[in-house]
Formats: sequence, C-alpha cells, structure tokens
Amino acid sequence: MSEESQINYSSEGELPEKIAEEVEKVAREKRLNKEEKEKLKHAVWNSYLESKFEPGEVIGIIAAQSISEPATQMTMRTYHFAGTAGLRITYGLPRLIEIFDAKHEPETPMMTIYLKKQFNTAEYATKFAENLIEKKILNIVKKISINLNENSVELELQDKKKTPTIVKTLKENFKEFNTHTKGDKIVVVAKGEVQVKDLQKLKEKILNVSVGEIKNIVNAVVHKEGEDWIVTTDGSNLEKVLQLEEVDERRTVTNDIHETAAILGIEAARSIIIKEALKTMQEQGLDIDIRHVMLVADIMTFRGDVRPIGRYGVAGAKTSILARAAFEETIKHLVRASIRKEVDNFKGIFENVMIGQVIPSGTGMFDLIAKFEEEKK
Repeated sequence: MSEESQINYSSEGELPEKIAEEVEKVAREKRLNKEEKEKLKHAVWNSYLESKFEPGEVIGIIAAQSISEPATQMTMRTYHFAGTAGLRITYGLPRLIEIFDAKHEPETPMMTIYLKKQFNTAEYATKFAENLIEKKILNIVKKISINLNENSVELELQDKKKTPTIVKTLKENFKEFNTHTKGDKIVVVAKGEVQVKDLQKLKEKILNVSVGEIKNIVNAVVHKEGEDWIVTTDGSNLEKVLQLEEVDERRTVTNDIHETAAILGIEAARSIIIKEALKTMQEQGLDIDIRHVMLVADIMTFRGDVRPIGRYGVAGAKTSILARAAFEETIKHLVRASIRKEVDNFKGIFENVMIGQVIPSGTGMFDLIAKFEEEKK
C-alpha cells in the first residue's frame, strides 16, 4: 500500500474506542510528541484496516482451518500433573476436543479461586484450602463396628464436638434408619430384620457420606501469582464457593462450561470457552488469532445455551439437508428430509460444492445483470 493511499485511508474513519484508548496509553507511557503520536495512530489505523475482513469472505472456513491445522501438532497425552501439588489436568488435544464438544462433565474439573483483599495472605489461603476439601466420615471416624445383636452400625468420632453435625447429616442421608447417640457413640439402627451383608453395605455407605461444606472438591493447593494468593482445586462447585465470604466472586472461575452457564449465564460461558481454548493451545506453543476462537464460541452459545460442534449441536442444526448429510449420519438425514418433504435452498457453501455450483461467497455472492440494447433488425 502506497503512502498516499494510506493517508487517504487514515482520514476516512476513526479507531474503535478501546484501541484508541490503548494508543493514548502507549503515547503517554512512551512520552511521544504530537508528530510521533500521529505516526503511531497512522500505523495502528492501517494495521486495523488490514485485520478487517471483506464482504463475502468465508470467515467460518478460515476460522476452522486456522484452529484445526495447528491442533494437529498438539500432543495426544491426556493428562499432566501441575507443579508439585499433583493436581491432574487434562491438556493437549483431548482438552480441546472436550471444550468444543461441550462435555457436561470434564475429565478434570478445576476451579481457580481468588480471595478478597482482607483474606489475601499465605496463612489464610492455606487454612481456606484445607477447609474447602470435601471430607467424608471415613476421614473423621475413629472406630466403626457392626452390632449384630441390635442390627446396627456404631461409630466413634475422633472429634466428639462434631457429633451433633454428623448425627444430623446421617439422619438426612438415611431416613429409613433410626440414628441416635449412645454415650460417645453414634448408632444407626436398621428397622426390621436384616442380614449381615446388608449391615456391611450400610457401613460402607456411612463411611462415604460427605460432611464437608463444599462437595466435589477432592484436593486444593495454594500458590502465589503477583500479589494474589490463589487456591486451585481438583473438582468444582462454583455455586457453593461463590457463597463463601472470603471468595472474590468477580475473578473466581471454573473450567466447567455448563456449570458456568448455569450459575453466571451464557456470556460467562462464552468467555470460559474462549479462555480455556486459547490457554490449551498456548500451552502447546500454538499461536492462534483470538478472533477465530471467539467466532467458534459465538456459534456455540448464540442460541442461549451451550451447544457442541457436532451432529447433536451446531452441525446438526444446519438448515441445509445436504450439509447435515455430508457431516455425519448421511442416510438418516436424507430419509428424514424425504419423509418431511424438506427443501434445500443451496444458500450455504458445502451444499453448493457438493453439486458443483459456484459458492455464494467471494465473487460468487452476487449476480450480474446486463441490459443490452435491442439489436437492430
């Protein structure tokens, strides 16, 4: 692009507000004079123009290609262990597939918890992490036994102060049994006649009952980033964690997309898709334009819920019969369309390629109509 054309371009419009603010910020930090500032604006404007797409450009295809091609270089290793804490994390290609398939239960659900300013110390963060981990009766019981004479299971706790809490929990979980205290022991009595194996099963169920405040948090580790002491968890329970007084709810996140959508809304879920996809690829040293990932996240969430990229989500919802049939389950889509008398209007790319027509993109997105003068007889 020549200098003359650049000057014409830069006089035709203004930069978006956010980019203009960044230019001003850099100009202040670098202490640029008026001429240097104009030069910077001029360079940013031209870069901005080059980053815009033209009408008719197949940005969906380009986004798919830009993500898929580098993804072929990703590792096939499913897990790695983060730091010295031993938190197992899904990463590489399996994690990317997990994100774009919008799995309801991630292999390794995690939370990144930030604490409020007054609680942001190493000591408090460590104590908070310890209290966060889900505890089971197995972890706090001193002794547990089966009393065959009374058809009951008896347990003795390490900390006697927790007896009322445990009794209440057992009553809620085993309503069909009679739970009460007997001296220092808690007794769960079976009603009617039961066999030894039934009491053994009851004993196992009692040991696995959760008594911690936050369920599903298996492990929690503390580390420092800048001025913040951050708690990273193995397991996720965003709803309960956000209710805790110590937690900074503005920055605390989970890697579970559906949980985020349910608790914080669809826009938050979109942000998590973008953040997690970029983080997964950057861990592998892949540099991908964020706008391509944003486009995929928009397609997955624009209907108001999180939909996977697949036959049960975005691809399966295409209006074109041939486009759906070309993706997966060909016979099913063709038979269903014939029964329902569906019509394909050939407005997309795939269906036009299949039948050898010019695609409605680029130079093929418009028709030319020519008006000729009537030939003289």
